[in-house]
Amino acid sequence: MKTAWPVLLCAFMLAFLPSSGAQTVIIEGGGLGRTFDGLGAISGGGGNSRLLIDYPEPNRSQILDYLFKPNYGASLQILKVEIGGDANSTSGAEPSHMHSASDENYYRGYEWWLMEQAKARNPDIKLVALEWTAPGWIGGGSNFWSQDNVDYIVKWITGAKTDHNLNIDYVGGWNECYTGWDLGWFQSLKQALAANGLSTKIIGPDEYLAHLTPSAQATISAPSFYTNIDVPAAHYPCDFGAIMQCTDFQMLSGLGKPMWASESNGESAANIARATNLQYVDGEFTASIVWPLIGATYSNFPYSSYGLILAEEPWSGNYLVGPGVWAMAHTTQFVQPGWQYIDSAVGRTAGDTGSYVALLSPNGSDYSIVIETAYATRSQIFSFVVTAGLAKGPVHVWSTNLNSANPDDWFVQAQDAAPVNGLYTVTLQPGFLYSMTTTTGQSKGSSPKAVCRCSLHLPYSDSFEEYNVGQEARLFADVNGAFEIASCGGGRMGQCLRQMAAVQPYFWWVTPALRKASNPYTLMGDVNWTDYRVSADILLEQSGAVQLLGRVGDQSLDAPSCLASYYLQVADQGNWAIVREDIDGTTTNLVSGSMAPLGTNTWHELALTFLGTTISAELDRHVLGTADDSGYISGQIGFGVNGWINAQFDNLMVTSPLVLRRPVRPM
Repeated sequence: MKTAWPVLLCAFMLAFLPSSGAQTVIIEGGGLGRTFDGLGAISGGGGNSRLLIDYPEPNRSQILDYLFKPNYGASLQILKVEIGGDANSTSGAEPSHMHSASDENYYRGYEWWLMEQAKARNPDIKLVALEWTAPGWIGGGSNFWSQDNVDYIVKWITGAKTDHNLNIDYVGGWNECYTGWDLGWFQSLKQALAANGLSTKIIGPDEYLAHLTPSAQATISAPSFYTNIDVPAAHYPCDFGAIMQCTDFQMLSGLGKPMWASESNGESAANIARATNLQYVDGEFTASIVWPLIGATYSNFPYSSYGLILAEEPWSGNYLVGPGVWAMAHTTQFVQPGWQYIDSAVGRTAGDTGSYVALLSPNGSDYSIVIETAYATRSQIFSFVVTAGLAKGPVHVWSTNLNSANPDDWFVQAQDAAPVNGLYTVTLQPGFLYSMTTTTGQSKGSSPKAVCRCSLHLPYSDSFEEYNVGQEARLFADVNGAFEIASCGGGRMGQCLRQMAAVQPYFWWVTPALRKASNPYTLMGDVNWTDYRVSADILLEQSGAVQLLGRVGDQSLDAPSCLASYYLQVADQGNWAIVREDIDGTTTNLVSGSMAPLGTNTWHELALTFLGTTISAELDRHVLGTADDSGYISGQIGFGVNGWINAQFDNLMVTSPLVLRRPVRPM
């Protein structure tokens, strides 16, 4: 009788359901499916979070609250971060904790800080780590899947615990490596984690399935692939653009392991809403981690407009809370990890124009339903009934207009839905996201006080003295390589900004043709700067060339050394040139020459002045040459080196082009 009772009850209720014009779903306490593991976002895959740490208070804390504070904004349940590898990984580079085999520093970069901030707001948030790139010393520069890398990752996880009191819950292998995997490496990693007393689980393969060859897809479809992997994970199972169907990963369901979308579609609020539902409806993925967390990078960096929040002006404090925050909130504020999907109440709305999922709380009474109508063109009726044991009172309804740019239309609490003869009925509008729940405590948070956008005013200077060794300098965002604070060389006292990566690292791009050798660069400043003079002291530690950049604009995604910019390049042997570089990597020497060798471990001052179409270069207050070019009229400044060598920079000064500290003399 116990097994027959739910069936009889459902049949009784169905007799009283509307016969037409409405879709009706039964929410029952039985028939439970997989356990929900959470919804999160990724900081990494580029320096997309770089500028957040430089934001002033209270703006910075407001942003962090919107991301991580429970029942407030996005209320993220998972934070995935990049294990920095000193190389560009989409929208910039993140520093390694080990630039060489004998070097360790667990305070570099901002990911440690970000994880601490997330944990302070939500102690239950799960932390995931993954490599996109790795320093070139690992495996002799030719074997990523080496014991060196196992030890490198274990040290990162151990450093998180000992230096920051952070437990890393999951770690992956190599982001979208595409070239194949060493299954023995995953076994070595698992053994090393256990040997070091770490409870961290392994997630993988972290691949974009659509890009894999048939043989590679066959490899990761084999159950044996996951012997040492705790969480099978795929990237973009719903692909990009219009989401119609998500990848079915059912061939792995027999493993008895959760399956995650470990990098998911964050292009828009509509895509977040639809992918979050359909990843379970179509593929039984129990967690989704959107990329990226935040657009806290300069507007000329690739994918700068992506993110739940846009924050590209740390000098003004301006930021924009996007609708993606509320698309996440429709799940995270109503469903917690540990809830279970009700498989009889997940599917598509009438006409396959939307989707719905229902989940049950561990208390066996509370439930939530998340419905999206992203592609619907007309309204529709949605009804549901609940079985015995579930909460029977009014349910709270929240909605977001996915097509509206007005924040007042996002995450709005509507009138409660009360049952009529046991039947709950709501009208679903096209292009909306809804949450219906028996839980309470949800909040949209407080709207931030508007901060106007403005330019970074000149003059701007940095002597690099007000930092800890190992830090990144304020407002500097590495395109490639690792520029951080270090003690000055060449007999100079104090601190300088030093390019630390002396060996070309491992890159992650899709094909060998795109794995181009790329020079280290770091950029800062306002993309709208036009006429200015930039100067800095430089020191070459090895034979090679250093670059002072100006009017830097867009960057190439495929080859981060390709910047639309001008730069002054000087070599230790005395060769110099004012160069225009285009986005496709084409370089043009506008004017060049030679001088007495600069040598190594000696300090020199470089300067570039931009005034209209005139570009002037100086060395040690002597004019090297002048060029005329109208290719670029505005952009940032930056430092670079030609090749993977160590170099130092000091006493940055950006001023009006007519403001000089002392007279300039011709060579």
